Amino acid sequence: MSFLVEKYVNPLTDFGFKKLFGTEPNKELLIDFLNQVLPARHQIKELSYSPNEHLGPQAVDRKAIFDLYCTSDSGERFIVEIQKAKQNYFQDRCLYYASFPIQAQAQQGNWNFKLYPVYTIGILDFVFSDHKDEQAYYHLVELKDQECEVFSDKLKFIYIELPKFTKTEAELETPFEKWLYVFRHLAELQNRPQKLQERIFQKLFQAAEIAKLSKDELEAYESSLKHYRDINNIAETAKMEVARAMKLDGMSLEKIQRLTCLSMEELAEL
Repeated sequence: MSFLVEKYVNPLTDFGFKKLFGTEPNKELLIDFLNQVLPARHQIKELSYSPNEHLGPQAVDRKAIFDLYCTSDSGERFIVEIQKAKQNYFQDRCLYYASFPIQAQAQQGNWNFKLYPVYTIGILDFVFSDHKDEQAYYHLVELKDQECEVFSDKLKFIYIELPKFTKTEAELETPFEKWLYVFRHLAELQNRPQKLQERIFQKLFQAAEIAKLSKDELEAYESSLKHYRDINNIAETAKMEVARAMKLDGMSLEKIQRLTCLSMEELAEL
């Protein structure tokens, strides 16, 4: 028996993310979201899903398993992942994973080494504390030389720090902001907000209805939701400990809030 009281799936769970963005019937949702994130010159009209598991060129290489891996009709490769908690060597892991879609483009025979762009899009449910701009939640990382000129446009990383996105429904202005609002608040909503009346969000809210899940899907979602909550509890406990240490060290509450995204009420209780 299900004990869920929410109306919509949580898109930050493994099940919810893949249900909404990783299935052929909902491909339009992924295309629309990616087109809000990508540069104007790399807008997508169509894409195809690829196996989300890739092996290195040698048997001893570790497997790279992506949340979503897809290719556009013009050749760009996209790795799209939800990251629930900060990990050691997170940047190294992203570089390692991005190397597989690059190596997969190698051709037999007389190949001229031409590559299609590879994008890694990370939707982060945590905050990077080492960014210079503590307010920015969208980050584009690319290969540049010492004069900040782009060396190659074939490898890009886009990171979105969701906890830093704090706009209310009334403050939403762009389609990108509306997507971030969905990622942050979909599981809390009972109805589609007035600011999200576009057709693409109508499709998303219909696809996200828990009542429409089959019995097997519901069991898979509940398991995924439990895993997500367990990770969140561990991360939240660690965050509170870090904030307590910052407070004892004399750091201002305003700076601690910017770095941890905890509320002033939570900080006052430490």
